[in-house]
Amino acid sequence: MFETYLQLGFEHILDMRGYDHILFVVALCAIYRYTEWRKILVLVTAFTIGHSITLALSALDIVVFRPEVIEFLIPLTILVTALYNVIGLREASQGMLWRYSFAMIFGWIHGLGFSNYFKALMGSEESIIGPLLSFNIGVELGQIIIVFLTVGLSVVVTQWWKAPQREWNLFVSGAAAGIAFILLVEARFW
Repeated sequence: MFETYLQLGFEHILDMRGYDHILFVVALCAIYRYTEWRKILVLVTAFTIGHSITLALSALDIVVFRPEVIEFLIPLTILVTALYNVIGLREASQGMLWRYSFAMIFGWIHGLGFSNYFKALMGSEESIIGPLLSFNIGVELGQIIIVFLTVGLSVVVTQWWKAPQREWNLFVSGAAAGIAFILLVEARFW
């Protein structure tokens, strides 16, 4: 059971058909230098904590949202993250507290996007604790791979090719914002 849910969480975050999670994590990383990897890992862990909270609440039928609303909110989280990367105050200490808080809140939203499927997977499980824990460990491992690849590409671009960090951030955040905007326009929420 543990391995099954672990694999599901891992595949969930790395599934290219559901690339919104990948895009969110990439946008989350864009503003940071490779030397700030600890901050990035705390951010993605805050996201995972938020994600697991809504999966649990949904599995227990405490929280229910219309899929169209979540389909709209997920790309909105990506757009807000990308815009904050461009206009936010990265260096301020309260800026990090805001980013951790937003990562967790955005994790709530992303968790709702998968909650109906997770609830169906749970089926007749006696407890949600084991499946939820192993699933979210898989999510976290998948996110660490995304962080590793994004930070690695950042090193290539900023250290080897000598592109300024600001330009890298603008490129990645701009691309994420553009894709998120298209997803917002295509959302069935309208």
